[in-house]
Amino acid sequence: MVTLSVNIRRRLSQSFALEADFVAPPGITILFGRSGSGKTTLLNCIAGLVRPDAGRIALDSRVLFDAAAQIDLPPAPRSGGFLFQDLALFPHLTAEQNVEYGLAKLPANARRERTAAILDALRVGSLARRKPAEISGGEKQRVALARSLVTDPAMLLLDEPLAALDAITKSSIIADLRAWNAAHGIPIIYVTHSLQEAFAVGEAVVVLEGGKIIARGLPMEVLDAPRQETIAQLAGFENLFDATVSQMHEDRGTMACALSGSALELEVPLTHTKPGARMRVAIRAGDIMIASSRPHEISARNVFSGTIVSMRTEGHSAIATVQAGRTFEVRLTLGSREDLHLQPGAQVWLVIKTYSCHLVAG
Repeated sequence: MVTLSVNIRRRLSQSFALEADFVAPPGITILFGRSGSGKTTLLNCIAGLVRPDAGRIALDSRVLFDAAAQIDLPPAPRSGGFLFQDLALFPHLTAEQNVEYGLAKLPANARRERTAAILDALRVGSLARRKPAEISGGEKQRVALARSLVTDPAMLLLDEPLAALDAITKSSIIADLRAWNAAHGIPIIYVTHSLQEAFAVGEAVVVLEGGKIIARGLPMEVLDAPRQETIAQLAGFENLFDATVSQMHEDRGTMACALSGSALELEVPLTHTKPGARMRVAIRAGDIMIASSRPHEISARNVFSGTIVSMRTEGHSAIATVQAGRTFEVRLTLGSREDLHLQPGAQVWLVIKTYSCHLVAG
C-alpha cells in the first residue's frame, strides 16, 4: 500500500498560482473543480511534466520532487501511470502492441504474458489483435487503461479519462479499475469537473478553485453537504438565498431564517449562531417537492404556495421555475409533471425538508 503526499506551489501567471497540500491514500481521490481551476496543472506536476516552483512530492518515503533538496525526477522514474482524455493510442498498432509499448525492456515472453493478463483483467483480451479504429470508444478506454497499468505503476493519474463515455460504460470500467486496485493498493488521482463522476468514482475528494484547495474529505461530506457557497455551486445547488436568522428552536434542533427580499421563512438545521445573523441557504432543485394541493400531516417543515412561471425539459427531468415570494428552481420527473398537470400559471405548493436546507458561507 502506497500513499502520495503533495505540497507544492507553482505560479502560472501574475494573477494565478497553484497551491496544493494534500495526501492521497490507496484508492481513488477525485480532483474536482471548474475548468481552469488548476486540476490538470496539478496532475502534470505530480507526473513530472511540469516543475513546481517550490514544495515536495513523495510516494511514501520515496521523494519525487523536492525544491529545497534539488530533487526532480523525470516522469519515467516516478513510476506513474498517466491516462489523458485524449487516449493517444497508436493507430497503426494493435491493442496488444499498444499495451506492450511500455514494456520494451522486458523479454518477449514476459511482455506477452503481462499484456495478456491485463487485457483479460479489463475484459478486452479478445480484442488483442484489433487496431483502435476497429473497436468502440469504451474498448479504446480499456486498452488505454491497460497500457497505463501493465507497467505496475506506483500511482495512477487520470485526466478526465471517461468524459466521452455513457454512464453504463463508465461504471463498468470503474468497477474493473477498483477490482485491479484492490490487489495493488496504489493512489489513483482522478481529475473531473463532473459531479456525477465525483460521487460515482471517488473515495475521497479534493476541491480546487482558482488554484487553491478549498475543501477535502469524503464526497458525501464535501459535495452533498457543502459549507461554502463556491462548493454549493460546483455541487449543483441551484437555489441560493440570502437569509437572516429570525428565531432559534434549540429544543427542536432547528432555527427559522427569513429569506431576504420576501416574507418567506425557512426552517433550517440549528447552528451556533444567534438571531440577526446573516447567512446563505443552499437547496438542490431535486430536493424540493411540488404538490398540486396543500399537503397535510407530513414531516417536512417548509410548506408554502407559489405559481409556476415556466417549465422546461432537461433529459429525463422537468425543471419548474416557481415564484413563491422568491424564485425557486425545482427538478421533478416527467411522469410527475404529467400526473400533476403542471404548466406555467398553475398554483402549486412547495415542500422542503429542513435538512435539505444547507447553510453555506459566502
